[in-house]
Amino acid sequence: MQQDSSKKIVSHSTMPVKNNIIIYEDVYRPALLSCGLWDQVRVDCGKEFYLALFIQERLAQYRYNYENKPSHAVLKYAQNHVIERMWSEVNARVNYPLKTALVQLVDMEELDMEDSTSKYCVSNLTCQMARIGITNVVEAWNAHRIPGKGIPNELAKGGCPAKIAEELLPNGAAAADLYQQEVGSALKRDSIFGLEPFSSEEAKQWTETEFGSHFDLF
Repeated sequence: MQQDSSKKIVSHSTMPVKNNIIIYEDVYRPALLSCGLWDQVRVDCGKEFYLALFIQERLAQYRYNYENKPSHAVLKYAQNHVIERMWSEVNARVNYPLKTALVQLVDMEELDMEDSTSKYCVSNLTCQMARIGITNVVEAWNAHRIPGKGIPNELAKGGCPAKIAEELLPNGAAAADLYQQEVGSALKRDSIFGLEPFSSEEAKQWTETEFGSHFDLF
């Protein structure tokens, strides 16, 4: 999740394994395109933010107050962010119910999580379900009133003063290439859990079509 100073959650993503490229592509980039460039991005010490911080530094000159503070700050976990404290709510409403159901299925021997294909399928489906739940949590949070402050959706109207042109924000793959060229280190491209059962995209589409011909899909 990414949150601005208004306490509005402006972007979020769900992934099976933390991944720099997905975080940049699904969280950082759309947030900047919709809200503008922040004067400073604050993260914890996780390695999954390397690509977003790399692009943030490249865009430092376009910030509104670019002379007053560094473009990003890496804080220790003890310096807990407001967004981190929201995880108790996300866990209660989204993560724990899903985890409870999965543990129950494993205990009933309906799932074999030692099987790589099962891992992939369970991960894929669970992430899709989590996206629905987290979207509901985010929409509720952004519309609620914070005592003494206001409603995040209202406080964040207009976004940041510094607007960024789309051509300054390459897509995830291109940004990862830039990172490798300038930093000299490659970022992990894939982010899956388990073994995908399909050998190609064509095989996956054929299976979905075949499945749909036998069952009604809603």
